[in-house]
Amino acid sequence: MLWETIRLAFIAIVRNKLRSFLTVLGVVIGVAAVIAMVTVGQGSSAQVSANVASLGTNVLILRPGKRMMGPGTRDTSPAFTLRDVEALEELPVIRAVSPNTSASQTVVFGNANATTSITGTTAAYLTVANWVLAGGRAFTPAEERQGAAVCILGETVRQKLFGAADPLGQTVRIKSISCLVVGLLEAKGAGSFGQDQDDLVLMPIRTVQRRLVGNQDVSGMSVALQDGVSATRGIRDIGALLRERRRIGPADEENFSVTDMKEIASMLTSINTVLAGLLSSVAAVSLLVGGIGIMNIMLVSVTERTREIGIRLAVGATAGQVLTQFLVEAVVLSVLGGMIGIALGLALALVASRYMLIPFTPDPLVVLMAFGFSAVVGVIFGYFPARRAARLDPIEALRHQ
Repeated sequence: MLWETIRLAFIAIVRNKLRSFLTVLGVVIGVAAVIAMVTVGQGSSAQVSANVASLGTNVLILRPGKRMMGPGTRDTSPAFTLRDVEALEELPVIRAVSPNTSASQTVVFGNANATTSITGTTAAYLTVANWVLAGGRAFTPAEERQGAAVCILGETVRQKLFGAADPLGQTVRIKSISCLVVGLLEAKGAGSFGQDQDDLVLMPIRTVQRRLVGNQDVSGMSVALQDGVSATRGIRDIGALLRERRRIGPADEENFSVTDMKEIASMLTSINTVLAGLLSSVAAVSLLVGGIGIMNIMLVSVTERTREIGIRLAVGATAGQVLTQFLVEAVVLSVLGGMIGIALGLALALVASRYMLIPFTPDPLVVLMAFGFSAVVGVIFGYFPARRAARLDPIEALRHQ
């Protein structure tokens, strides 16, 4: 009996193709939008987590100056120094410290040039920031002490300057410095905010201080904690040491900031989750609109098929059977819309993921929930027209022309 009812529902749907298409369109758009938004949101969150992991695990970022400053205020906090770096390296909770100071410069090799960020640092940068060498070597302690003219190229800079050629052992010019290429960084790709992480050149920090920026300032430090050391303990011990070195009194405000990378990852993930939730909620309204469309079309269908309903009731069909037929038609329409919406939503999410360079991470639970919701929409909004059809008086229905 059920299969016969489903067959009759399909016949009624096919009989009015355009009307059926317009009926399910709202459900298709709603389901597709929800799935696409949630999938892209989850992909963005996964990309943020991966990017933060690529910056290093159990890492703290140290910056001179206050964490939060109001508009129009100027921070006069002193910069860090290499002596601060040496003092931090003595703390038992710290595995490695990577100082950094940066300058934007044009790197030249032959007829090719690339304007990029020159980061002055130490070999510890590779450990702290989780960089892998694709070729060559890191800076030696002697090169770091002497401020030697050596450099390590990021993948983007390598491609711009050398193409398919091998840069190792070649000399590039940075400002007035002839710099020997001793290493190549493995590509990381785009960061959390879309920046190219591979568009950089590493040099010994003393070289950058003396020959590019002209001062001894350290603009920031990245600190990798020992395995098993919590960020809370690390921040406490680092804060105590820096307060002492920067002569900050017990009642005075700190003139430096210590940020846990996990906090940044959590914040970015929360933002992505909230945005995906808001967009999905807006998209879900389309399902409600689609349900109302199904109800209206089914009411029209009941009016058009009054005579047919009267004949069925006159030859012995029960009100329950008539109700079931129209209810099944509504559910079939919404389920068809849900299936098409799932395919469309996954396709849109795949295209968006490729365009945004984020992982394509469809969630089967979300797909099932969207499909189930589309079926529920058919039941809820199809019930009223079905009940109206079932309550028609056979005699009055047969008089309908």
